[in-house]
Amino acid sequence: MKSDAPIAADLRNGELFKGSQQSYFERTTTRIEATIGDTTAPIEGRMGDRPAIQLPAPQQNGLMILAHEAAPAVITYKDWPKFMKFVAHKDFSEAEATHTARGWDKEGFKETYTRHSKSLIAVGTGQGADRALGLATEFVALDNPYAADFDGVLDVELLYNDAPRANAQIEVYARDEEDMVEVTIVRTGDQGRAAIPVEAGMEYLLDAVVLRPAADATTVAEGPVWETLWASMTFAVPQR
Repeated sequence: MKSDAPIAADLRNGELFKGSQQSYFERTTTRIEATIGDTTAPIEGRMGDRPAIQLPAPQQNGLMILAHEAAPAVITYKDWPKFMKFVAHKDFSEAEATHTARGWDKEGFKETYTRHSKSLIAVGTGQGADRALGLATEFVALDNPYAADFDGVLDVELLYNDAPRANAQIEVYARDEEDMVEVTIVRTGDQGRAAIPVEAGMEYLLDAVVLRPAADATTVAEGPVWETLWASMTFAVPQR
């Protein structure tokens, strides 16, 4: 994008690059900030802003990293097959055994979830590098997809509690100019890293989920028994 243009970005909750557009509300946000160069600054939103992120034109060129962590929200699973479909999709093979061993009900149980999102935006030349920002779980791009010498393979690291997350499933959503979305799956290796082939002219969304028992889970009646943490990263690969 042009370096003298303001920046506007949506917060969305959904699938396949779609979902409801979220307004900015302080109560639903625990962290929201922009990093460019050596400067990181909180984003001061106004209640009800839509798009939720609205920034004046940056004062410098470079790779801007938008980071957002959402406050916890709760969903209720009314039936067991829906939860089983979710854990199969996200590749959590031990979830059923854990749920059963702890004696949790299989109907009407709750899960709390949080979202931990990053977006890479090229301002002017887009030079620079992504970095770990200390989100609860996050992607770190080890290449810059906007760099002139980018080779078409984006190496990423997936972190959880600041440590590499090995053998984790990553869903890769690729959207073309016709708004068609293709989904592929890759896995991180022993060092929590994965190599993702990408194409010029496409937009990408990376998604990875942590599923863990809720810290205070005892019985269903006393609150959520599961917790999910969703890491995501969006970026584009420009035409050369």
